[in-house]
Amino acid sequence: MNLRQLSIGSFNLYNLNEPGLPIYTDRDGWTQAEYDLKIDWAARQLRVLRADVFGFQELWHADSLARVLEAAGLAAEYDLLAPPEANGSRITCSAIVRKGLLHGAPEWIAAFPPGFVLQSRGDDPQTPRIAVNIEGFSRPVLHFTIRPRKTGPDVHVYVCHFKSKGPTKVFTEPWYKADRPLYTKHATGLGAALSTIRRTAEAAAVRFLLSEQMKDSDTPVIVLGDINDGQHSNTANILTEQPRYLVGESKGGGDTALYTAQTLQEYRDTRDVYYTHVHQDIRESLDHILVSQEFYDNSKKRIWIFDGLSINNDHLNFDDHKADGTTDHGVIRATFKYSPAKG
Repeated sequence: MNLRQLSIGSFNLYNLNEPGLPIYTDRDGWTQAEYDLKIDWAARQLRVLRADVFGFQELWHADSLARVLEAAGLAAEYDLLAPPEANGSRITCSAIVRKGLLHGAPEWIAAFPPGFVLQSRGDDPQTPRIAVNIEGFSRPVLHFTIRPRKTGPDVHVYVCHFKSKGPTKVFTEPWYKADRPLYTKHATGLGAALSTIRRTAEAAAVRFLLSEQMKDSDTPVIVLGDINDGQHSNTANILTEQPRYLVGESKGGGDTALYTAQTLQEYRDTRDVYYTHVHQDIRESLDHILVSQEFYDNSKKRIWIFDGLSINNDHLNFDDHKADGTTDHGVIRATFKYSPAKG
């Protein structure tokens, strides 16, 4: 392929599983009627947005995603990337890639990378030691490469789904049961802390992988997905390394930095209405597309230039997503034009 334009999308499927199969503690799962609505709505999103690459979260069964492609009339246009264990028994990240773009085989990264350590004795004598012992991702990270230009470098794509903000359920833990009167009043706070620690560790593990790959390599990278945190959160900051956004004719770029499509859009928008999730009337951006300096307008090593971000989120104004077949997240797409930096 020799694309002049490359579009990337992220889509949380809201527990897309075959009808009648259990989803978490819901033993009955989707009814056939609910399932049909989900397939139809997801298919319409794909037809409207038509991204070259779509990363998905919350897929349970690969057959359901294949059915979405068929309903959209796009099955012949895309390669579907789903792990063999996407048989309805667990949740996974997946993707569709326009035929001719995929280069090599996809991989699902379940374990944190070798050498990854989260331990410290503290920065000074007053700081207690800390050790975080987490060995892998809640949802395996999908990694694959695409080749949008015959003569250009491969682009590495990572699809992520980090631990949610919802408090981890601790009431079944032995330490909780051993002193239930003490811990009952603290279950929410301790559970929220555990979720935050897990999500932070997952972000740091992805950053570890990225830095290993990107440092001094000029490797184009796209990270996308539901990181369950906002644009300026510590989770996002770990992933992006908080690069400086340049203005005017300034040129630069960060070797291992990632730039958020949301921020790139804000630089050209007169009004910010970007949100991908609503919880208790609070609108947040939990779903992101992050790109390396090869996709950053002001980078000296630019290959692709940002051409806009779109988000379908009107359905978030309605609460009953089971009744209308929608997802509880917005669907986002970023577009880039081939425009290498000169000089």
